[in-house]
Amino acid sequence: MTQNVTELDYLKMSAWQKFCYKFVSFFKAIPLLFLNFFKVRIPAAAKRVGLWFKNFGLTIYSAAKYGDWKTRFSFVLFGFSQLARKQWLRGLLFLAFETMFILYMALFGWQYLGMMGTLGTVESQWVENPWTGLEELVPGDNSLLILLYGLLTIIFMLAFVYAWYHSIRSAYNTQQIEEARQSLATAKDDVKSFVDDQYHKTLLAVPLAGLTIFTILPIIFMIFVAFTNYDKAHTPPGSLFTWVGFQNFIKVFGGGMAGGTFGRTFGRVLLWTVVWAFFATFSNYILGIIVALMINKKGIRFKKLWRTVLVMTIAVPQFVSLLLMGQMLGDHGIINNMLKSWGLVKDYIPFLSDGLLAKVTIIVVNIWVGIPYTMLISTGILMNIPEDLYESARIDGAGPVKAFFKITLPYMLHVTAPYLITQFIGNLNNFNVIFLLTYGGGPSLPLLGYDVTATDTDLLITWLYKLIFRNNDYGVASVISIMMFLMTAVVSLVVYNRSSAVKNEEDFM
Repeated sequence: MTQNVTELDYLKMSAWQKFCYKFVSFFKAIPLLFLNFFKVRIPAAAKRVGLWFKNFGLTIYSAAKYGDWKTRFSFVLFGFSQLARKQWLRGLLFLAFETMFILYMALFGWQYLGMMGTLGTVESQWVENPWTGLEELVPGDNSLLILLYGLLTIIFMLAFVYAWYHSIRSAYNTQQIEEARQSLATAKDDVKSFVDDQYHKTLLAVPLAGLTIFTILPIIFMIFVAFTNYDKAHTPPGSLFTWVGFQNFIKVFGGGMAGGTFGRTFGRVLLWTVVWAFFATFSNYILGIIVALMINKKGIRFKKLWRTVLVMTIAVPQFVSLLLMGQMLGDHGIINNMLKSWGLVKDYIPFLSDGLLAKVTIIVVNIWVGIPYTMLISTGILMNIPEDLYESARIDGAGPVKAFFKITLPYMLHVTAPYLITQFIGNLNNFNVIFLLTYGGGPSLPLLGYDVTATDTDLLITWLYKLIFRNNDYGVASVISIMMFLMTAVVSLVVYNRSSAVKNEEDFM
């Protein structure tokens, strides 16, 4: 199907053959993308890193060999060269950073860094007070704080090296400008630069700091926790946890007796997570477009009313709707009671108590919740599709279904590809629908003697919640978090780069 298909051969295919060809080509290209990543992207990134280190070494060497005494003294005292040459703002900023680093390291940075190898050795214990005869808690080391502050210290040290390099480079450049008898930038010029040619750096400074503190640092911390035995039995400050290498990864992927059960459960939850994300995303997407088409169709009356009715599901808080639906669909809920009173069922329909039926119910309820969002987005896009395309299609004998698949859907996919990817990733991490509708995950999986806390309808995100807040198994939860991060990152990058929104950016201009 995918071997050497020319454009003419592709045009001769039937609609089903074209779909199969695109489907197989898409998944066949994924290994090539990974191969390209390892053969092209990684060597290119390594080359850039090597070039940076080369420039780093050359700058330090040139400043040490050819720099004057002011530049050389800047190797020890940040910003000295700039201050000596009356560049007060630059000099004070470099000097303030060095002072802050020295104070941080002297006060507590070194002690936390020194304990990173063991994550603490002294546990908290109860000791009898000889004066009062009462037992008092003597606090020991806190492994969590040691890991956190040790990680912060490592990051701070890397930032210090980076600032040291820029201080020396700036000092040497300032010296060269002065030797060339050119005017040096003043503090006023520096401030003006930050609102002019360097304005992009000014705007990005706060978002970049927020990204580092609230996203990058937690991810790095999570990766470190995955290599520890941080769980219910090793919870600080009462107990210590320590490094255990790859034991948590072995447990998650099926090593050992308990790990074997854990690994099988992880596989089942992962499979359901992917299946759920697929159906939850594309059912809402396709049906939302169809509803938008029906409402926008000429001759339909009360269009504003139908839109208002659908938007009402958005206006009501989602957790209220889901909790109410969970009550209604329960074994003894209002829906089963009505069906029983009408004689349609003998006992009840296990909407949320049977594993398979619970999954189907969740997908159906999610359709009811999610269609209005897609309908609103689709309405605006559909109004921008040229009517001439539909007129030409009707003249050529195309019916509504064919026009939908040949005109409407390709146009929508081109415009909404980033939104579709966002929805898919959001559904992979959709905590609310699963947890609130099934009151914590629904019916239980048949477990084999090991409490993994997972249930039939649990996604990875809801299982992660249970592992943390019920079992306090932070080490294993961190491994699952890493897998979720890798999965969402791969899906986002691969699908987005393969979408028409990137490959054929100007097709619908």
